[in-house]
Amino acid sequence: MTDLTILTKPDCHLCDVAREIVEQTLADLPDDVADAVEVTEVSILDDDALYAQWWEKIPVVLIDGKLHGHWRVAPDRLRNALVGAAKESA
Repeated sequence: MTDLTILTKPDCHLCDVAREIVEQTLADLPDDVADAVEVTEVSILDDDALYAQWWEKIPVVLIDGKLHGHWRVAPDRLRNALVGAAKESA
């Protein structure tokens, strides 16, 4: 299982865009890869430590707890990372 976490906050346009890119990228992945990805969205406003660490960089995408990217999500880069994570866990 691959954990993909999107760190967001309310009323964040870039967060909305990132969410759409994640959803579309997952829809375009082979089923065996997409089915092995668990997506969690966390608002930095609900966690003081996350807010302190990421407030300037949201949206932030973490894959298996490691920083994948922030501000803008590139679909091709995300796809490659998720396919690579699936191969590592196989």
